[in-house]
Amino acid sequence: MGNTKKVTMPRYQQVAIEISERIASGQYRVGEKIHARSTLANTFGVSPETARKAVNVLVDLGIMEAKHGSGTIVSSKIKAEELLSQHRDIQSIQEIKQDVFQSIETQKQEFDIMAQKIEQLIQQTKKMNQVSPFIPAELVLTDEASHLEKSISELNLWHETAATVVAISHADELLLSPGPYAKLQAGDCLYFVGDEYAKQKMFNYFYPNGTA
Repeated sequence: MGNTKKVTMPRYQQVAIEISERIASGQYRVGEKIHARSTLANTFGVSPETARKAVNVLVDLGIMEAKHGSGTIVSSKIKAEELLSQHRDIQSIQEIKQDVFQSIETQKQEFDIMAQKIEQLIQQTKKMNQVSPFIPAELVLTDEASHLEKSISELNLWHETAATVVAISHADELLLSPGPYAKLQAGDCLYFVGDEYAKQKMFNYFYPNGTA
């Protein structure tokens, strides 16, 4: 989404609004004659043609009245106030619309930043797995665990889970590099290494029902 641009009115419309503000405030009174090419052009710093267009808008809306031979006079303060009220409503809608677009743009930018951070996290995690694949994972065997009182050799753990048990902790005892005949008991904490799926495979192997 590109940057939203502020909507601006043509200069003659701006002048028409400014004239209406002066009529509503009483600076230009109902019945007062106003010369577009001289008074209005000089007052608002615009060309006579721009001033003429502004007056034509106000004449069409019944705020001013063009009388042949008498120039243009102010005819309705009420209609000038109505025009200003409508103008404020339109401006409010435009401002809300711009705020919505800006909010969408901000959210898009924040989403892009978050996506970049997630990608960085994924890449960093992959890098760490490649550099340090032997950081042990842990699994505690509770009374609900399957395959208790069996040796590592009997369980054929590596073929079942692609994991290698590097240590077993039980109570205050830590057994490093346990041999194939080490039996697993409730309360053991297994330390193991393997590929990225080994941890889930180990959990599923000892807790096939999904509850530790």
